[in-house]
Parts: sequence; structure tokens; C-alpha cells
Amino acid sequence: MSWNFSTADTQKGRVAIVTGANTGLGFATATGLVRLGASVVLASRSEQRLAQAASKIRALYPQADLLCRQIDLGDLSSVRGFAEAFLRTHDRLDLLINNAGIMMTPYQLTPDGFERQLAVNYIGHFALTDHLLPLINATSNARIVTLSSLAHNWWKIQLDDLHFTSGYTARRAYGQSKLACLMFSYELARRLEQAGSKTRSVAAHPGFSSTSLFRDMPKIARVLMPLVTQSARDGALPILYAALGEDVKTGDYCGPSGFTQYWGPPARVFSSKASKDQQVAAQLWEATMRMITAS
Repeated sequence: MSWNFSTADTQKGRVAIVTGANTGLGFATATGLVRLGASVVLASRSEQRLAQAASKIRALYPQADLLCRQIDLGDLSSVRGFAEAFLRTHDRLDLLINNAGIMMTPYQLTPDGFERQLAVNYIGHFALTDHLLPLINATSNARIVTLSSLAHNWWKIQLDDLHFTSGYTARRAYGQSKLACLMFSYELARRLEQAGSKTRSVAAHPGFSSTSLFRDMPKIARVLMPLVTQSARDGALPILYAALGEDVKTGDYCGPSGFTQYWGPPARVFSSKASKDQQVAAQLWEATMRMITAS
């Protein structure tokens, strides 16, 4: 029997952060949590778009408890500033939804010297989780949900050249970033369990969903996408399931249960053999820790 959002428990009194909440999957996820009564921090790079998103949510739910906070996940100083500001004003964090992302962008380095897709999709969320983890662990029944993608099958983890200093292709870099997100979620689950923490680390993917991520793809692809994809609202259901499903355990991966995980009701799903390589995951973790502590 598949999970149904309409039967989800109230989230009143709980606090959630959703990155990339101004549009697409993040907006749909934040709206779903607000509908259930959660206090939601909308986090994104554009303050103007955050304000617009908050207005849209309040038009649907006038009593929505929302905060808009700017964060640039491609800049570790911005991530640190966001986390420090949140910790000054909140004494709990029940749900951290690591959703924001970019897809198949031209080659670019961030201010920290990281390949931009890896930085925004993975490293920034790794650092954000690291900053907030003590508070998350101090909150009963908390969860960390990290977004991956079907694209985690597209490439490997290049431990010898994580930032594509040579041979860059947008597709491979995106695939690596989403594989890194998935491996991070699994590795975090293992480390939390070893530490005796009750916090659950869960990964999710939206299937084949129509979102603003496709803005950097060729025009013909952008025209065809709405014809073969599900809506952002449907794509957000596996994320909400990962965050709220009572049967979801730490280390699970949630996505659509239909044909090749493209669409369908949310469920726990399988991932690639490479995503479960614990040796590579541990090496990636250590490499990422070095990156975030050096910046």
C-alpha cells in the first residue's frame, strides 16, 4: 500500500528548512509542509523570489508560519552565515530538506574554487547539514532529506578530479553531483547510527519531473519536457514521503514507484551499485570535510 499525503500527520509545532524553496520541487515541498502546519524556513539565493514564493503560499494558507532566508549554496561563507543566523533564533530543527540544485550548467568555479554543480548540489548541503547537525540531533524524531536524481547513474565519483579541472561535460558533472548527494545521505545514515543518534538521514528523488532545472538544456528539450514529465507537485511527493512517512527508516531512498522510477506513487526504491560503495563514500566524506574546513 503506497503512502498518501492526505493521511500524513499534522506537523504543527515542528520546524523545517527547505532549500530552493522559491520554485519547483522546493516550493511544492514547502507548501505541503505548511499545509500540515509546520513552521517553514524558505531558503534560496534570491530574496525577491523568496518573497514571491511566500506570498503565493500565504494566498493558499493565510495562517502560514513562514520565514524567508537568503542562502547561496555555492558560497560556503553564505552557508555558514545562514546556519549561524538560524541557530541564533531557533531551538529546534525537525526537518532539513536539502533540495536546491542546478542542472547541466556551463563550466564555472565558485568563490571557493569548486565546480559549480558539485558545490551547489552537494558541497553546500553537506556544509549546511554539518553546521546544523548538533541542533538536529537535539530535536526528537528529526530527519535530514537529501535530494538525489535518476541522474546519479550518469557518472562516477572522480576522487582524483572532483572539480573537473579537465574533460568537463555538464552531464557528467551533474551526474557526479547527484551521486555524491545520494552517497552522502547513505554515509550520514551510517555515521548517525554508529554515534547512537536517532536522527534519520533519508535520500529522495522526484522521478522525471518538470521543474526550472531544465532551463539550461537545449530549447527543444525544454519544449518537450512538459509532455513527458510529471508536475513538480507530484515530484515533491517522494520528498514529503521521505520526510514524513512513518515506515521510512534511516538510510532509505524514496522515489516514484512506477516504470523505471520516472513517475508514480512515492515508495522506497533502489539505487545503483555505485551509490552503495561504502569505501568511496567514506573517501568522498573525508575529501568534502577537507574542502569545507579549508574554505
